[in-house]
Amino acid sequence: MNGDLITPALTAPERLEFTPRQWEDLLSQARRSRLLARLAWRYDERGWIDAVPAGPRQHLRGALRVVQRQRDEVLWEIDRLRFALRHVDGPVVLLKGAAYIAADLPPWRGRLFGDVDLLVARDRLAQVETALMAGGWIAARLDPYDDRYYRQWMHELPPLQHVQRRTHLDVHHTITPPTSRFPIDGGSLLERSVPAVHGVGLRVLAPADMVLHSAVHLLQEGEFEGGLRDLLDIRDLLLHFGSDDAGFWDELARRAAELGVGVPLSYALHHVERLFGTRPPEALRERFDALRAPLLPRAAMNALLAIALRPDHPACDTALTRPARFALYVRSHHLRMPWYQIAPHLARKAWMRALQRRKDARERAAQAAAQNDAGHTTR
Repeated sequence: MNGDLITPALTAPERLEFTPRQWEDLLSQARRSRLLARLAWRYDERGWIDAVPAGPRQHLRGALRVVQRQRDEVLWEIDRLRFALRHVDGPVVLLKGAAYIAADLPPWRGRLFGDVDLLVARDRLAQVETALMAGGWIAARLDPYDDRYYRQWMHELPPLQHVQRRTHLDVHHTITPPTSRFPIDGGSLLERSVPAVHGVGLRVLAPADMVLHSAVHLLQEGEFEGGLRDLLDIRDLLLHFGSDDAGFWDELARRAAELGVGVPLSYALHHVERLFGTRPPEALRERFDALRAPLLPRAAMNALLAIALRPDHPACDTALTRPARFALYVRSHHLRMPWYQIAPHLARKAWMRALQRRKDARERAAQAAAQNDAGHTTR
């Protein structure tokens, strides 16, 4: 039996009827898949929310309040970033969730996220990092290996956090690691960026580049707990840009070929069409088909993604869910780095996790011993 309730609740044209137990499972699936706010927004915009039973309705209305509060907080954070980076030379581009809010794009209405992402020119990283430190954003304390990992191998600085607001910030110089199988020239993205609606002086990616970034991020990050949410973001962007600009789809195909990211885009488009019915215009089907991987690897990947993109919930899991997601996780590292870098990096991560588990176990044992001693003392 298919336990997926969230996908039909988000895509069916009519309001679905759920039993109290199904509402409990639906809300649980929505939370685990980071889709509670999107579910709430859908019911609210369709005028269905008043017909929802009182208990679930309270959760949906609460999610709507959280989304609106986060929007206000992110707009304030954007303003503070604009002020801190006012003297930086060159464009400062907002990415992902913050970009959806700054550009007033549909995905922000049902999306919660934990950090703000920026894109700047690589030769401006030192200037940007200095300006952000002066504005109160500092890097987490990392050991020399992790600091070198970010600065030499990755496409971003070590994560930053504001000392007062505790907000998180990631600063990128491109959207894929330099060692990636899909290396992307960050300068090309910056040149085509467009002004943001909110945040004077800040910018967002051009429409086609924004969709491509979402597709590459979905396929290369390797973590699919929020995969269905990210796929819905892509669907929303396709519908929004495709309806506003007759040349958008043509530009999307051209730009994917130019940047060499046709394969990730083709996988994203396949699953957007499979789950939500959104697809390129028929006149351009051949152009998009030409971007696809060869038949056998494409069939294998689509089979894995069909499993991994199910809601992150035990009711939706099968015996193949964990193996499929693990295979995609390993593949994502292979896409980001060559094997001679991956092997020692993953080995080190595993070793550090083991050390941390041992440390945690020792601390728990020490706490238990202290509590036991305290009990004997009081007696």
